[in-house]
Amino acid sequence: MELTWMAAWLNHNLTGFDFTILNTMHQLAQYTGVITTPVMKGISLIGEKGLLIFLLAAILMCFSTTRKTGICIFGAVCCGALISNIILKDWVARLRPFESDAIFQNWWQFVGAPAEEDFSFPSGHVTAAMSGMMALIFSRGKKFLFPGVLFILLMGISRIYLIVHYPSDVLAAMLVGLLSAGIAYVFTDIIYHILVKYQKRRLCAFALKFDLRHFNNHY
Repeated sequence: MELTWMAAWLNHNLTGFDFTILNTMHQLAQYTGVITTPVMKGISLIGEKGLLIFLLAAILMCFSTTRKTGICIFGAVCCGALISNIILKDWVARLRPFESDAIFQNWWQFVGAPAEEDFSFPSGHVTAAMSGMMALIFSRGKKFLFPGVLFILLMGISRIYLIVHYPSDVLAAMLVGLLSAGIAYVFTDIIYHILVKYQKRRLCAFALKFDLRHFNNHY
């Protein structure tokens, strides 16, 4: 497969950076793989398709006090998926590490990671983690900063450890996720401003006040 100019640029200019970190992850797998490999596979599985974060968003949207946060998280993950999976992956068309180099393929086989079918840049798992967690932090404050950042870092490390993403794919995904969370936060504020302005209308009142905890009492 002929590389796009962007994939070629990334591979040429970030080779040293990517190789150094991937090599470090391989060494970690060699020395602690019995423990770390199952953990990394588990973390990666949790982030599959952003389903866990979508579930969190859906639960939060069921209650009036957390609905705004849920909408923000849902919007952020959707925005991130659009930018990463729909636009950037096919435009950049960067092959996965295990597809582009025999050394990386050996490392990938060593950890027994499953094959990934789509392109590498940026990481969809990390985009979803970053967009969802940053939307949570933007909406609910600094008390979620540590667990949110920890989740993002673990997701990024797991994808590099399994040799399914370059470190530069992960960094790009973090930037996309941060941008997506910012966009979602702004649009969620606009939506809620409109709902509050027209809250006397039945649909707007329902969107603001419906709460699953009180569903049986009112319906």
